[in-house]
Amino acid sequence: MSEVYANRRSRLRDHVNAAGTAAALVTRPANVRYLAAAAPQGAVLLLGGREDLLVCAGPPDDRPHEGRPDENLRLHVLPTDDGDPAVAAAGIAAGQDADSLAVEEHHLTVARHRAIASVAPKLRLTDLGGAVEQLRVVKDEEEISCLRIGAEIADQALGELLESILVGRTERHLALELERRLVDHGADGPAFSTSVATGPHAGRRGHRPTDRRVEEGDFLSVCLGATYRGYRCEIGRTFVIGTSPADWQIQLYDLVFAAQRAGREALAPGAAYRDVDRAARQVLDSAGYAEALPPLTGHGVGLEIDEDPQLAPSAMGKLDACVPVTVEPGVHLPGRGGVRIDDTLVVRPEADGGPELLTITTKELLAL
Repeated sequence: MSEVYANRRSRLRDHVNAAGTAAALVTRPANVRYLAAAAPQGAVLLLGGREDLLVCAGPPDDRPHEGRPDENLRLHVLPTDDGDPAVAAAGIAAGQDADSLAVEEHHLTVARHRAIASVAPKLRLTDLGGAVEQLRVVKDEEEISCLRIGAEIADQALGELLESILVGRTERHLALELERRLVDHGADGPAFSTSVATGPHAGRRGHRPTDRRVEEGDFLSVCLGATYRGYRCEIGRTFVIGTSPADWQIQLYDLVFAAQRAGREALAPGAAYRDVDRAARQVLDSAGYAEALPPLTGHGVGLEIDEDPQLAPSAMGKLDACVPVTVEPGVHLPGRGGVRIDDTLVVRPEADGGPELLTITTKELLAL
């Protein structure tokens, strides 16, 4: 695995050198992890002219799920734990006779940027931009394997919840139970705050669980995800509680299901991001739900739960193979509730069977 991280750093160095910059400072935690394997909290990565350094305030710990930094990286531990690794790394770059340093301006605060400039006034600071994020878009098979295991864990946790008694329990209690089950099945933890929404809350994207209790006839929408070895996946399902669904619930569910299927079927190498969004959105638009739709149909996942690409109406770019994304259309009707269906898939060419579905919990409208 060590050569994987070395290759990633080499690709970034090529990008930096092509831009005419001598060294780069990576500070965004997910980007540091991508390039260095595991890293202590607050660590930064310096791609220097002479060598690459992982600069940290304290030594790495031995939490098994965090792993260890790439053995080919030299660790530079600050003598005191109250220093800023980013500022220290800039000083090291200047000491290596670098004349320029690319930094992640989108991650640095103004105060931190000024501190870097003051410690190395002769360094010309440039913007690294989203160079590392772009490297992270296409996953290797080891990364996809971690996502696949995370999806299996999320499926297990959700499946067990569906076998329990739900009526009378609060959204908050169900969300906490799901997060406990994720850890019980081997997750590092939840990929994001678990959303459980009932009745008039159902189908609302990013709903924060409340003390509302599950009632007979409710829509129940659940969105959860597992983190496994740092990689995060997502699944969302909607069910009806305790009785046969009403006609309006069946119609709305079938409509969102058709939209989700259209989005999934549009996933292919070379497909424009906006075309995937359009495939799902048109189904719901044509039924008169344009005003009730979320701003995007899906997004990339990986070391963060919301990565590039964004599957949205104004998104620019095209999908590559081995890009994991969510497809998660939904409709929320104020005062009534709604439906959301969410899967994590990996873009694959048709010759390899088309998009690979990682989250496999049934999408049938179940009455629980």
